[in-house]
Amino acid sequence: QLQFEESGGDLVQPGGRLRISCVASGAIGWQNHLGWFRQVPGKEREGVACINSRDGSTYFKDSVKDRFTIFRDFARDKMYLQMDNGNVEDAGRYYCASQSGPQVTARSLCLMEKPINAWGLGTQVTVST
Repeated sequence: QLQFEESGGDLVQPGGRLRISCVASGAIGWQNHLGWFRQVPGKEREGVACINSRDGSTYFKDSVKDRFTIFRDFARDKMYLQMDNGNVEDAGRYYCASQSGPQVTARSLCLMEKPINAWGLGTQVTVST
């Protein structure tokens, strides 16, 4: 299973923007669907944005729709999350993960319908004045 190293987390002001990224331990290819997940202290990890590598379809948590963009760089085996118009609810530690399989969709990945067993260290995003 792919491992990821996340980076780019920072302090951002409300209304600001930030791009975080992660790089895979190996070739992502077309068979691995990718997602960004967030965790805050005291709460379970949740899917924020996911992308289906086969057809490029995406799924976003309702609270980030129209503000976040997920995209990947095939050549560099990297994935990005562009966060615009940030608010305090966006704060947390962000993680990348992947899953493969014909039944995996962007939605199923984000909702963690199958267990995700490989997590990196994440990158911290803080939203504050």
